[in-house]
Amino acid sequence: MSKAREPYYSYKRYLSERYGTTVYRVSVDAGFSCPHRGADRSGPGCIFCGPEGARAPYLGDSSAGDESGRLEAQIRGALEFLKKRYGAREFILYFQAYSNTNAPAARLKELYDRGLSQADFRELVVSTRPDCVDREKADLLASYKNGRRDVWIELGLQSFHDRTLERINRGHTAADFRDAFALCRERGLKICVHLVFGLPGEGRPEIEATVRELAALGPDGVKIHNLHVIAGTPLAEEYARGLVKVPGAAEHLERVIGALELLGPKTVIMRLVCDTPPARLVAPRDFPDKQRFLALLRAEMARRGSCQGKSHPGGIYP
Repeated sequence: MSKAREPYYSYKRYLSERYGTTVYRVSVDAGFSCPHRGADRSGPGCIFCGPEGARAPYLGDSSAGDESGRLEAQIRGALEFLKKRYGAREFILYFQAYSNTNAPAARLKELYDRGLSQADFRELVVSTRPDCVDREKADLLASYKNGRRDVWIELGLQSFHDRTLERINRGHTAADFRDAFALCRERGLKICVHLVFGLPGEGRPEIEATVRELAALGPDGVKIHNLHVIAGTPLAEEYARGLVKVPGAAEHLERVIGALELLGPKTVIMRLVCDTPPARLVAPRDFPDKQRFLALLRAEMARRGSCQGKSHPGGIYP
């Protein structure tokens, strides 16, 4: 393993190698909700998910839940800012907030077409839930692939344990995830999978079992989140009553190293820690910021001689 390289396949390196330049994400809220929240986004969702539904903080607050009419304005504003601030020339369109396949395919096509018409995006990224993916929607997403543009789908799994999924009110099963993953893989979509470490009732054995099963599927990317308690969530109520424990930095670091060693060397590591805005965060309050955590991680992996893929049959990250 070259000393000049990180001990894992970072998203930054992936983008640099693929496009030869810095590529900037344009995150949008297209007005989607989630299946168990209702159209107005007011219903109870996953116990850890805040009212913002992963909406990018720079988009501001949205309680109405209907941002589709402002889609073009969101994109134009972001493009103008990125070009002026960073001299950006290459962009990714990221449908981020809530479940971005939670609508009929015809409606999805209308929104994706509108968004992609605003610039020559190098990637279309759609974040969603496994139970919001079917053949028609997977076919639609695959239709946007071309020689210049990749299409990614981000699937929120969180855990392969059905008892955990029920405990956190996910509203889907591990089997739903496997079906959605297969549909997307068959159509050549790039797949990023979201995991949460530290969910109620899960320790190292449960997390390791989830990562092993996911590694066997060979996802194109992974986003790992440490359990965060966000204000206004059912999890925040449980935390206040002393019913849940939130892992600290040392515990999360150990779990991340273990996961990286199990994941294949070609899986892009797109996230390793949450960065919830402080105003929304209830716990953990003493967790180091993202850059500090990643520096600690790299130092510890170097000390141990650890790297991505160390325990994977596909070999280690070069």
